[in-house]
Amino acid sequence: MPSIKMISDLRNYNDVLRDCQNGEPVFLTKNGRGRYVLVDIQEYERQQAILKLLSKLLEADAAIKTGDEWQSLDDLKRSLGV
Repeated sequence: MPSIKMISDLRNYNDVLRDCQNGEPVFLTKNGRGRYVLVDIQEYERQQAILKLLSKLLEADAAIKTGDEWQSLDDLKRSLGV
């Protein structure tokens, strides 16, 4: 279940940070509306790695569609030193 807190709860930031450590994001609201999200640094790094991977996959998909940057199996093996 998501943890939703008011920004004013940051006065007791240790409690808010403890909720982040459980692996779930903490959503902070301001005037009753969602405003910020706090996540553990490991979760943030995991999300960034996923975004980078998806970006590379998108680039590869575009290269396949345009037919650019194709390599033969022998060329690939040579570039990998196999």
